[in-house]
Amino acid sequence: MTRDGPIRLLAADGAVVEDQRHSLPPAESLLAHYRTMVLGRRLNELAGALVRQGRLAVYPSSRGQEACQVVAAGALRPGDWLFPTYRDSVAAAARGVDAVEVLTLLAGDWHCGYDPLRHRVAPQATPLATQLPHAVGVAHAARLKGEDTVVMALCGDGATSEGDFHEALNFAAVLRAPVVFLVQNNKYAISVPLARQSVAPSLADKGVGYGMPGVLVDGNDAAALSVVLQEAVERAAAGAGPTLVEADTYRLEAHTNADDAARYRADAEVSEWQPRDPLIRLRAHLRAEGVLDDRADAEIAEAAEAEAERVRTALAADSPVDPAELFAHVHARPTPDVAAQAALLQAELAAQEEIR
Repeated sequence: MTRDGPIRLLAADGAVVEDQRHSLPPAESLLAHYRTMVLGRRLNELAGALVRQGRLAVYPSSRGQEACQVVAAGALRPGDWLFPTYRDSVAAAARGVDAVEVLTLLAGDWHCGYDPLRHRVAPQATPLATQLPHAVGVAHAARLKGEDTVVMALCGDGATSEGDFHEALNFAAVLRAPVVFLVQNNKYAISVPLARQSVAPSLADKGVGYGMPGVLVDGNDAAALSVVLQEAVERAAAGAGPTLVEADTYRLEAHTNADDAARYRADAEVSEWQPRDPLIRLRAHLRAEGVLDDRADAEIAEAAEAEAERVRTALAADSPVDPAELFAHVHARPTPDVAAQAALLQAELAAQEEIR
């Protein structure tokens, strides 16, 4: 059962909130999270601009959710796996995937621009919740192989209304699979508010029905997220089974650039959440603790800008497309039909070259 409210270690103004069970993470750890969150915010801003320039087809921003994104990736060990959704580009980048490769999917070049096995980051899933049963399968397989691999499976509140969510959590609990389910409750499934999706006291309370711990945490508090997710990862690695974590957060921007959020939520609601911005909160705390000053903050911002410039330049470069790649990964061994179609295309391209 969850307690009365979300676990919180930092108030919106950065002040420390006393908690009898959880201690504040070391300042150095929080400073590292802040640095990555600044980079994540810049990546969100850059991706939005690239959409307007026609370089990306679409971008589901995680602005306002950077604490969830960065801390989730940071809680994992090198051998663990991250299963992200289409909104978790910052989490994939925080896990170590080159941001250029992360955005390749949205640029329309490849279904997945990075090597999932190398980074232990699954392809970003666009269909709601379909990545969750996959995450349980990977976790269960690792357990059967005698590995202590932990899988962090990300989803939004909208995904909790899908059948895949229920099946994944049930299988994970029955199999005691080492999975941490992190639900980023940003209050909307595209345009559908949470009140139209569930009347449960909290999404974390649903863990009771599956027989696993459910934890409600302030999703804009990087410190609280850090201790909660670290504890869940350690629990899974020790063989104690899955944990459901609900992060109470808010999507500050529209669902995507193709969405008009003004049609289903009021500006006043957004204004209410802006002071709870996870970056503002962590910056205020670090400054109050004396581990972040103007100079260090400027250096972090400059580093983020330099990375944004690198990503912008790389995505602006047009790379030639080989038409043969259209058939290259349809089957491990091309079927006669696919081989015939590939040959036909090559013949037509060759004929066009002769005409020129």
